[in-house]
Formats: sequence, structure tokens, C-alpha cells
Amino acid sequence: MNNNGILCSQGIMQPGIPALFFAGLLILLVSCRQEPRESRSTAHIMALLDDTVVKYNNRVVGAEEEEITDYIARHGWRMTKTMTGLRYMIYEHGKGASVVKGDEVRLKFELSLLNGNKVYSSDSLGLKIVFPGTAEGETGLQEALLLMRKGDHAKLLVPSHLAYGLLGDMKRIPARATLVYDVEIVSIGRENR
Repeated sequence: MNNNGILCSQGIMQPGIPALFFAGLLILLVSCRQEPRESRSTAHIMALLDDTVVKYNNRVVGAEEEEITDYIARHGWRMTKTMTGLRYMIYEHGKGASVVKGDEVRLKFELSLLNGNKVYSSDSLGLKIVFPGTAEGETGLQEALLLMRKGDHAKLLVPSHLAYGLLGDMKRIPARATLVYDVEIVSIGRENR
């Protein structure tokens, strides 16, 4: 060992125990001199995150609402808005029975996006079968059908939160897409009741 508390072994200088002790003490003193930071609990961080997510969601919903309103104005449609945000307009009234939860509803349809791109239709896919009041399919379409009767023709604007949401259908409907339906109820099956 030399005079500085450093061990020499085979010509290599290595720190001795006193040097390590002083280095550790120095680190401890330096870290204790820092200003204490405000403690952030997980609940506090989650509240900030929730607030940020809510603000972002409100902006997204507001922008979609504006796009829907502009679309309706451009087409000159007089639509009814439900509490959920669905817009519908029955432009030809049928004379059949009203749709109720659990019915098997068969409909002709054409489905487009707000930009005019046609994504699906009964011409290429056949009649669409929907069971209103179930957890299957777009809740906006189900809601609209419960406001209709056999033979009705309607235009529907289904906001993304009532359609395919944040992901789209992973095929032709993109994320956060508002759907534009033109539907005709062809038949209502009541075998389930």
C-alpha cells in the first residue's frame, strides 16, 4: 500500500478501503444537498393522466361533431340527433311492424365514410342481419333500427364511438371513422320471442 491508501498489486493501482469509504461519503453528501422534490403519488399521476385523456377525447369528439354537422349541411339533410349522438332521417316510411329488441332484422344497406368512399353494401355482401339490443355489431346501427319499422328507408350518421371506435374494422373502415348508412328494412323476424 502506498501513502495515498491505494493498494498496488502487480503494478496496477487499485483503490483501498479508505478511498472507497470517502467516495461513498461524498456521494451521500452530494445527494443529500439536493432540493427535495415534491412527492407524486400514483393517484396524483393518474389524475393528471385522466385529465389529459379527457381533454384529448373532448377535442376528438368535438372535431368529429363538427365534421358530421358540416356533412349534414352540405347534403341539406334534416336529421334527428339522439342522446348518444346518432343522427337519423327516415326518408321513406314503411307500413310494417316496428323493430323491437331481439328481432332478426334483415336490411339492404350501403355503407360509406364522410369522405364519400363506399366501403360495404348489400349489393356485394348480401343482406345484413342485425339483432338490435345485443352486443354484436355497431351499437349506432342497432339504436337506429329500434327507431324504425319494416319498409323504412333511412340515412344514418353513426359517430365512431357508436361504430368501430379507435381501431376501425381492420379492413376497410379506418380508425375513428364516422359511418354513413343508407338502409332499408326488408324483413323483421320474430322467432326469438
